[in-house]
Amino acid sequence: MARKAAVKKNQTAAKPPRMKIKKGDRVIVIAGRDVGLEGTVILADPGRQRVLVQGVNMVRKNKKVDYQGRSGTGVGAKQGGIMTTEAAIHVSNVQLIDPDTKKPARAGFRYDEDGSKVRISRPGGKDF
Repeated sequence: MARKAAVKKNQTAAKPPRMKIKKGDRVIVIAGRDVGLEGTVILADPGRQRVLVQGVNMVRKNKKVDYQGRSGTGVGAKQGGIMTTEAAIHVSNVQLIDPDTKKPARAGFRYDEDGSKVRISRPGGKDF
């Protein structure tokens, strides 16, 4: 008979670590195959610590035709073949671009007078 692992009473699920890069940010790749390329973040996944950047880390995938329609060539027929799409890259390989200087910059946080958290660029201290 297999034993079940003991679970503590007040145990909660671990939260994913936070990332300073969000969807819609303009970033530059600082490491890897596509070093130097710039793009906009399409998707941010804090659980896996990965981001999807437009036009960066392009991979080719074989796409199978899964539905050809009633007659095989009519409306609704899907195209198969080799598709090119973006793949996720690790968040440590990208860096935010400072909107003022257009150079890579680290991100930090500060609190406003009303207590809201604001992202700032580290060297300049301006808001992102």
